[in-house]
Amino acid sequence: MSSAASTKGGRGKPKASKSTSRSQKAGLQFPVGRIARFLKAGKYAERVGAGAPVYLAAVLEYLAAEVLELAGNAARDNKKNRIVPRHIQLAVRNDEELSKLLGTVTIANGGVLPNIHQTLLPKKQGSSKGDIGSASQEF
Repeated sequence: MSSAASTKGGRGKPKASKSTSRSQKAGLQFPVGRIARFLKAGKYAERVGAGAPVYLAAVLEYLAAEVLELAGNAARDNKKNRIVPRHIQLAVRNDEELSKLLGTVTIANGGVLPNIHQTLLPKKQGSSKGDIGSASQEF
């Protein structure tokens, strides 16, 4: 009888059980409750559904994980253990979709991608010498 009383007739969990956050229920790291609060306070709409903050938290978490993954790879390529803004810049600008998403964004202390335009590079000495030599003999 005592087991039935503690489980409230077999429906739900006992009252003494610890409450779980909406982030835990959704299996997310980002705060669902806080995002719900921001959506309500921001007056984007009169009412906010229960699924909206969960979905938004999941999207934001995915984007953060994607950027951090690529930035971590950039840091490892530069033989560093710590991600700095330069690594985030390299990660974002080298990824086509993230670069499009953050096209108008300036990352402080990010720098620029190393790039020298083809016309500024010196001409190949081997091929151009042969061309010049053959051209001069024709005259």
